[in-house]
Amino acid sequence: MAFDIPKTTVHRMVHRVTWAVVGLLKRIIHFPQGNDINDVGDGFARLAGSAHFNVVVGAIDGYHIRVKPPTADKNCYLNRKRFYSIQLQAICDHRGRYVDICCGFPGSVHDSRVLKNSPVYLQQQYPPDGQCIIGDGGYPCLAAPIRLLTPYRAPNLNPVQARYNSMLSRARNIIERSFGMMKTRWRSIFFKTLKVSPTFAPAVITCCTILHNLCLDNGDIMEPEEDEAGDDGPEPEHRAQEPASSPTGPSTTTIPSSSFTLEAADIAVVVVYFIFVMVVGIWSSVRANRSTVGGYFLAGRSMSWWPIGASLMSSNVGSGLFIGLAGTGAAGGIAVGGFELNAAWVLVALGWVFVPVYIAAGVVTMPEYLAKRFGGQRIRIYMSVLSLILYIFTKISTDIFSGALFIQVSLGWDLYLSTAILLLVTAAYTVAGGLTAVIYTDALQTVIMVVGAFALMFIAFSKVGWYDGLLERYPSAIPSVTVANTTCHLPRSDAFQLLRDPLTGDLPWPGLVFGLTVVATWVWCTDQVIVQRSLSAKSLSHAKGGSVLGGYLKLLPMFFIVMPGMISRALFPDEVGCVDPAVCQRVCGASVGCSNIAYPKLVVELMPVGLRGLMIAVMLAALMSSLTSIFNSSSTLFTLDLYCRARPKATERELMLVGRVFILVLVCVSLLWIPIIQTANSGQLFDYIQSVTSFLAPPITAVFLLAVFWPRANEQGAFWGLMAGLVVGVVRMVLEFVYKAPSCGEPDHRPALLANVHYLYFAVILLTLTCLVIAAVSLATPPIPKEHLYRLTWWSRHSQEPRIDLPGPWMTSDPVTSEPSPDSESWWRRAALWLCGLTGSISGSDSPTVENTNLTSLQERPLWRNICNVNAIILLTVNVFVWGYYS
Repeated sequence: MAFDIPKTTVHRMVHRVTWAVVGLLKRIIHFPQGNDINDVGDGFARLAGSAHFNVVVGAIDGYHIRVKPPTADKNCYLNRKRFYSIQLQAICDHRGRYVDICCGFPGSVHDSRVLKNSPVYLQQQYPPDGQCIIGDGGYPCLAAPIRLLTPYRAPNLNPVQARYNSMLSRARNIIERSFGMMKTRWRSIFFKTLKVSPTFAPAVITCCTILHNLCLDNGDIMEPEEDEAGDDGPEPEHRAQEPASSPTGPSTTTIPSSSFTLEAADIAVVVVYFIFVMVVGIWSSVRANRSTVGGYFLAGRSMSWWPIGASLMSSNVGSGLFIGLAGTGAAGGIAVGGFELNAAWVLVALGWVFVPVYIAAGVVTMPEYLAKRFGGQRIRIYMSVLSLILYIFTKISTDIFSGALFIQVSLGWDLYLSTAILLLVTAAYTVAGGLTAVIYTDALQTVIMVVGAFALMFIAFSKVGWYDGLLERYPSAIPSVTVANTTCHLPRSDAFQLLRDPLTGDLPWPGLVFGLTVVATWVWCTDQVIVQRSLSAKSLSHAKGGSVLGGYLKLLPMFFIVMPGMISRALFPDEVGCVDPAVCQRVCGASVGCSNIAYPKLVVELMPVGLRGLMIAVMLAALMSSLTSIFNSSSTLFTLDLYCRARPKATERELMLVGRVFILVLVCVSLLWIPIIQTANSGQLFDYIQSVTSFLAPPITAVFLLAVFWPRANEQGAFWGLMAGLVVGVVRMVLEFVYKAPSCGEPDHRPALLANVHYLYFAVILLTLTCLVIAAVSLATPPIPKEHLYRLTWWSRHSQEPRIDLPGPWMTSDPVTSEPSPDSESWWRRAALWLCGLTGSISGSDSPTVENTNLTSLQERPLWRNICNVNAIILLTVNVFVWGYYS
């Protein structure tokens, strides 16, 4: 009751007033006539910033209003966003005043079908001859029966087309602003579910449009405001439902917190995950040979192909890749998936080209190979230090940041405490078990990652309408708050193409094919983290098998990481696709964009209880597996390439302890690095990783390629090539950080080297420059005698001639100092040594680098060699098919 008036009486009064207002429809909402049409055209020309738009006399768009559906035809009202609605289609003039409306179609009907069944279309009522209306990409471009202009959607827009799209967007924003004003004025209708009969709802909405016009006619202009907290139901489907940019600047939208509370089932899944990881870590640590250099750093060279392949996958697919790939996919489409597809080719090169040379050379680390190949100490020291720096800047930092980002977005946990716990658990079995523990836990983490990521992928595709739904909805995933006079809020028209324009593409195809291969060769064929796994194989066939399995697994991320990132933008355009710096800062804390939250957003919004816990386990697995790999490989580099330089007569036990202590140091560095990465985080994390890598890695790739394939390359050429490449790469990197990429709507004042030379093109340029310097200096200096190169190049890998090591590298085969007697050690020291697997007698005459002669053999059983070759051909065939299908 209201004032003791019966509810039925109130309802009758509301209905009578509503229908009385609706009776004013033709008097208030009508097409402009005479000189008014010219005024409308001039107004749209001013909005677009071009006199050519004076033929535009209206902007059309659609808007979904939440309703309570009838029981009988409930599914007809369910729209693609999965909430029940009816549609309002409106045409407005340059002031935002409605000149035509069509209301009442259920939510399942597409915008274009609403148009083609509306009176304005069927009766050809508007616009007059020689004039047109404009709409977004959801409408067809028409010349008859009415003239309707829409944006170009060609894969590659030329400058004229792009400029037209920009002007069209500016002019069309008025209809979005009009919807925003109406929403703000009648919040209880448009922000909540309209709980009236679906047959009466169109009358209520028509009343709102009539009153909207009356308000504008009387100077009552209410700017769109931010949404209230506690809005009912999911976000609106169409971008026009949110307040749009005003001519004076963008409006803002409050994004609700997306964190959730873990249920008992989620906690149980996470606990079971940690138990499994610790059990596998302890089991592999106990069974491993942890007391020798070969046992700790190369798992005794006893690993089979399947854990190697799984470890290759999980070592590379860390949390940074989940966050970065999905984020870049959300921002630019599937082209970033080419980074994963390219890996298959260089993994085959690793197993068939590089690993045979490394095995024949009998090396443990990559700097050690260069020291044997070229002699001297400076290259080995430089490579070790640079590799450790690259690990910190492109691996540890980004993995820590992305893992922390996921924890914050999804759980709201304390950043430092949760990261510290993860790092300590990770370091525990890495310190104790060495590479054996790392590889076996990586294999477990890979299974968890693949299962969990596929579960989220299927749920996400079901929400968006599978692949056809993604093709339809991603191009229209535009945020409601845009920046005036720009087009950066529009999804790329070539979003579903792998190979893009070499000049205007965000990932140009020559860079993706050639420049990416330069960077990928460093990652997969010369980087200690990856190569160390292949060197742990019990034979060359197992190393090849691991490469093939890794190649198959690397086909998957484009489907279970990149495409879900695009789905995230399609479902949540206002958060994932935000472009206004103020809104982005509020959503994710980064003014340059929030595409990095694409994957965590899917987990929070879509995963049911229990599966949320699984996805948390997936991200923790990705973070821990990549960190363990980096920690172990960094420890190997520091201990064998740097510490042995300082103490060439160090005992085996001393080297094992130093390697473990260095891991703990890296844990501390990782924690201290978190605030720095938070401050410098980018809107597209994957681009940051790849761009920094492309500035520093190509010289390394050049040196290894020439070392393996060109015997004439010598130490002087390699060193000065590295120095020249380093100087050029650092200059580009410094410029990249000094001149920030412009935000949406800002002019690009960066030097031409930054603005016009893509980082993948720069990788090719830097590789070429380094190769030329190496070749020129090598040809100008004496060559390395042939007897020093046996089994160090591709051409001499099968040679049985005795090799004479070049002078210069520090040697670790001298007698080492004796170990202290176990009886003289304190109990706490014996306990620590037992935990690290360093108990038992160790002969003082053993060398840290003494190797089994079988470990340098390249012999393979014909059966397994053929199986590996056939699988490699199948892998590359499938890879080529995927490239061709999505090109």
